[in-house]
Amino acid sequence: MQKGIIGKKLGMTQLFDEHGKVVPVTVIEAGPCTVVQKKTVESDGYVAVQLGYGDVSAKRVSKPAAGHFAKANVAPKKTLREFRLESIDAMNIGDILKADVFAAGDHIDVVGTSKGKGYAGTIKRWNGHRLRESHGTGPVARHAGSMGSCSTPSRVFKGKKLPGHMGCERVTIQNLIVVKVDAENNLIAVKGAVPGPKGSVVCISDSVKA
Repeated sequence: MQKGIIGKKLGMTQLFDEHGKVVPVTVIEAGPCTVVQKKTVESDGYVAVQLGYGDVSAKRVSKPAAGHFAKANVAPKKTLREFRLESIDAMNIGDILKADVFAAGDHIDVVGTSKGKGYAGTIKRWNGHRLRESHGTGPVARHAGSMGSCSTPSRVFKGKKLPGHMGCERVTIQNLIVVKVDAENNLIAVKGAVPGPKGSVVCISDSVKA
């Protein structure tokens, strides 16, 4: 059965395995999450479950969102995420999901938002090449180069790798391994690094590569 949960990245530390080797891990506060909505093929055309994470004051929620939570008879949540699962028959609206939905050894995918890195040039942002600083290059060694836009098509094509804001993008890290689960404190230790700065929201689901 597929599983999913919303969490918050707390930071990185290290654990020791049974052989005494150091394992770098990211600690994630996974849940508790509340089932806010169930989507079925009959009503929505696909099967999914909507989870809510993090309590928020009712006055901080818009009227449409307040009605959505009232319909499910659950307290307002700060974060809502949807997980497409093969079956949601075992879940009911109002159920609480905690970190123990996963176990040590599980392979997971983690989705988060990368750190913002500010305004960057085309070389840093897209790993481009610089020009040879020989005779005739001029002060354009780190520029993007020609746009290739003459009278036809008279515009720059979408997707052109240009300078701009770097970071703050949706990033998915696949096939990570759960090293340890602390069900009492709702903590999951994942081998390696996950996207996002400390305190950012991440979504954890079963890995399709496992």
